[in-house]
Amino acid sequence: MRINSINSSGAAKHLFTTGRLALIAIGLLLGFGPVAAAGGDGTTTAKAKHRPALLSNSDFIPFDEKRAALGRLLFYDPILSGNRNISCGTCHHHTLASADGLPLGVGEGGTGLGAKRSTGSGAAQIDRRVPRNAPALFNLGHRDIRVLFHDGRLSISDLYGNGFNSPAEEYLPKGLASIVAAQAMFPVTSETEMAGRPEENEIAGARNNRIDKVWSLLAERVRNIAAYEPLFVESFSDLKQASDISFVHIANAISDFVTSEWRSFDSPFDRYLRGEDDALNPQQKAGMNVFYGKGQCASCHGGPLFTDQQFHALALPQFGPGRTRTFELLMRDVGRMGATDRLEDAYRFRTPSLRNSALTGPYGHNGAYGDLEGIIRHHLDPLAAFEQWSPDKVTLPKAAHLEAADFLALQDKRERQRIRRFVDIEPVALSDQEISELIAFLNALTGETSLKGRLGRPQVVPSGLPVD
Repeated sequence: MRINSINSSGAAKHLFTTGRLALIAIGLLLGFGPVAAAGGDGTTTAKAKHRPALLSNSDFIPFDEKRAALGRLLFYDPILSGNRNISCGTCHHHTLASADGLPLGVGEGGTGLGAKRSTGSGAAQIDRRVPRNAPALFNLGHRDIRVLFHDGRLSISDLYGNGFNSPAEEYLPKGLASIVAAQAMFPVTSETEMAGRPEENEIAGARNNRIDKVWSLLAERVRNIAAYEPLFVESFSDLKQASDISFVHIANAISDFVTSEWRSFDSPFDRYLRGEDDALNPQQKAGMNVFYGKGQCASCHGGPLFTDQQFHALALPQFGPGRTRTFELLMRDVGRMGATDRLEDAYRFRTPSLRNSALTGPYGHNGAYGDLEGIIRHHLDPLAAFEQWSPDKVTLPKAAHLEAADFLALQDKRERQRIRRFVDIEPVALSDQEISELIAFLNALTGETSLKGRLGRPQVVPSGLPVD
């Protein structure tokens, strides 16, 4: 609310105090608390009692050591892809901070890792890019995680009697131990990510029949690899022999690996919260005050996970194939609306965690910005940044046959106007110095030993296929 004029200084003081208390109360309800207290001169100081709660292993769902070790092998085994040429680890690699370092991923058909990943050649050349940026996997095992994917199309719910609201609806099997296990069910069904084309393999073909057929066929593949049988039997008490292995067991093992592998709460900021005042340098402390004060970053990136797990429209530029809805004729991405079919959800995307964000660019649901400064400046004035954004700000893996269509949505005047209508952020003015300080603070959210993972990447997997 904007107050144009107040005649009485006493009334102004009362209104300021009342408004400030109201904002603090709202912050507490949202779960991030009044992390910055305003000083009389308009500056902010991040007081200890206003900072996020400390994270510890007790904040995460439990895991089984044997299942995590098994899940590590499955995570990196290309046997779970239609053409046996890509694994979960290809796009969520240990050397790339559990992501792939690309704006839009290159899934099935590509070769190499990160910036060196190609779009394939000949008959194996990709038909289209993966529609969205591959998110990092840090702290997904936290007990508060209740929604996944950029559009939130997977959430904890008993709507279908299986524990989750997902694209598979009632066909998602029961017995999945966590939302991360449920998430592991879907990349293997995606043509661009892991399944491949229907004419190439039976896995991709089964997807066009019914989604659960994919999981049955992949489980059969794993059952036929002798080296996997004892690992599953030792890890799951309900298994006596290979023929009992289902994709639910596979997903639960992958979940135990992911939720235990990338727990990150050992950053300089965490040490600062534990009382090590010199864990942050003066620039990082100044950035912390910007983050929790003038920059208003904590309104969406609050709490120990640095995310409200909600959905916000930022007017990010459109490019690539977009994750289109059924019967969608435009190459675009309407975000949350694609999962809910509600107009009010148009162009809204899930708030990402900022832990290790300094190492997990490019940023945005489609990787529109390659560095922290770019995405920060976009947040400060989304509409102005939207108008100024140009294709030279993003480096997509080379694919001559796709380039003509890569930026069609960006050039669509009607689509640009629709995006302008849905913006949830009011402009915030920060100086260049304050932006630099904010970047310094975000670098202080980078983990140390946890960044490398707990078990690491395996050298070999039971299928004998190459490990990326």
